[in-house]
Amino acid sequence: MDGRRKAIIMGAAGRDFHNFNVFFRQNLQYEVVAFTATQIPYISNRTYPPSLSGAYYPHGIPIFPESELPRLIRTRGVEDVFFCYSDVSHEHVMHAASVAMAEGASFHLLGPNDTMLKSRRPVVAVVAARTGAGKSTISRYIFRALSWEGWRPVVVRHPMPYGKFERAVERYGSVEEVVSSGITVEEMEEYEQHVEQGGVVYSGVDYGEILRLAEEEGDIVMWDGGNNDMPFYSPDLTITVLDPTRPGQEAKYHPGEANIRMADVLVVNKVNVASREQVEETVKAGKSLAPEAEVVLMESVESVDRPELVRGKDVLVVEDGPSVTHGGLREAVGASAARREGARLVDPRKYAVGSIKESYEMYPHIGEVMPSLGYSKEQLKDLEASIDAVPCDAVLLGTPANLSLVIDIRKPVARVRFEARDVSQPALKDLVLERVRRLKG
Repeated sequence: MDGRRKAIIMGAAGRDFHNFNVFFRQNLQYEVVAFTATQIPYISNRTYPPSLSGAYYPHGIPIFPESELPRLIRTRGVEDVFFCYSDVSHEHVMHAASVAMAEGASFHLLGPNDTMLKSRRPVVAVVAARTGAGKSTISRYIFRALSWEGWRPVVVRHPMPYGKFERAVERYGSVEEVVSSGITVEEMEEYEQHVEQGGVVYSGVDYGEILRLAEEEGDIVMWDGGNNDMPFYSPDLTITVLDPTRPGQEAKYHPGEANIRMADVLVVNKVNVASREQVEETVKAGKSLAPEAEVVLMESVESVDRPELVRGKDVLVVEDGPSVTHGGLREAVGASAARREGARLVDPRKYAVGSIKESYEMYPHIGEVMPSLGYSKEQLKDLEASIDAVPCDAVLLGTPANLSLVIDIRKPVARVRFEARDVSQPALKDLVLERVRRLKG
């Protein structure tokens, strides 16, 4: 591979692999000598397999912890570093650039023209300014609207290859398929909620092949984004979700700011749990970045499936892991629902063990809730033991995944459901359907 510029891709088991597949795999200008990994445990010290890396990389590509970046640049003669992950502050990105440049390497970000694939079907993309803004709630709402209109939307989820990288294409059409697949809790959280309402979900690593299969199965491709990343497919309609409970963050996070600037529709979600001032500030910030975008206000309405188990009781709340870890939320929908039912939150932090205890140390902002982390069998055991150790009357699952299907929870369990509800006109579904009708001719 003489003559190629040696490169490292900084990632978190998602955007990085996609960017390699579409930009680097057949690119004779670069030799990718390593990936680095952060945010997601159990990814580093593995190899991106030859079955995915292609003919120019017959032995695959090693994955190292991001902390080893300076050493890797020095010892492997690296000339270029490409930053390829999401939900980080602009300051974080530039600190990474400083680390790379201090070792002599150039630092790069790849944009949509180099990384987005074009579909022969209309693509409706749901993305966000920050993790935890409520993308999945909005995606479910849009899926129902399209289905009720008679179309066949197929959901393509941002990658979550936390198990076997060789699963280049994954397809799920039922809860049974999701539960029996052996995937992580984090993946279950995203797939289960779509198949519960009759949807088909694709995910994996090879998003070119995924797109081909999704186009065959449906007549609309629905991109369900991860974190605050940009879509992998060129969207015909971009819906960007904003979180008014975190006003002022709209222009501070990568690549969430880009998502806002690209938006056709800005959805200010959760207006029922934010103050009027927070909502107004969020709308103003969004419009300043995307003045041509339509703005829609929506509520995220919670309901508890077995309220008698939590009403007035001492309750352990288990929240969606990414939202309360790298998403930066102190708590999420579970805690809100518990308080609305008059429950008393039991602080689980002193009862946590193993990797769950470590998560509180890594993310000290987490409040009186437990993150639903299950990236490995060992972590699931830690989660089960941590839940079991908390003295409470019941467990309230704020995570979209039904954890009781994968771990033994020896306490009464209730689940929080949450749905999007329009509070402004025109309704989001009307804007989406109008655009799709035009696209379909």
